[in-house]
Amino acid sequence: MSLRQALPPALYRAWPLGLVVAVCVGLAFGGEPLRLALRYERALVASGEWWRLFTGNFVHTGWMHVGLDMAGLILLWLLTFRQLRGWRWLAATVIGSWVVGLGLWWVWPNVVWYVGISGVAHTYWAAGAILLILAREWEGWPLLILLAGKLTWERVLGPLPSSAGLMNEPVLTVAHLAGAVGGVACIPLLLAPRLLVRLRRPPRLQ
Repeated sequence: MSLRQALPPALYRAWPLGLVVAVCVGLAFGGEPLRLALRYERALVASGEWWRLFTGNFVHTGWMHVGLDMAGLILLWLLTFRQLRGWRWLAATVIGSWVVGLGLWWVWPNVVWYVGISGVAHTYWAAGAILLILAREWEGWPLLILLAGKLTWERVLGPLPSSAGLMNEPVLTVAHLAGAVGGVACIPLLLAPRLLVRLRRPPRLQ
């Protein structure tokens, strides 16, 4: 019996989410030494440790940070998995991670260090909302409006009071903006296979 046959369909479809959660939770067990070894740290990136642009997204400041981010990922998965699943979720993970890291490096040079997958969560949010809209699923519109409202609030007024209060640490909202930009940027790649299939399909005879 294959894994797909053994698991309920909904659980089997959630394997990309499970993979990201497992990586984040697994790295959290490494504690402070692993966090310091993998976090985005501008001075060390400048010295040649370029992988920190990517790995900084998967380590967190502590278990509260991990728990909040994982809850956010699960919620986003439930809202967007109809269009953002399988290889699309993983592609958004990779693209979003690099866009966040490179965004901090090029656009916000004052950011000394960063950890957490909340930036990539905004990649899922933006990409999922747009894919739902393109698929003519109405849920995409409120998701996109909420995302735009949240990013506007954060740019004008700073972090949402709820997130800042729960974290008891500074919230780097520019990472959220970079992640959302990554979500928009990855749409052409996510749609490319479907477009290629349509282009290869023979025209219908009239």
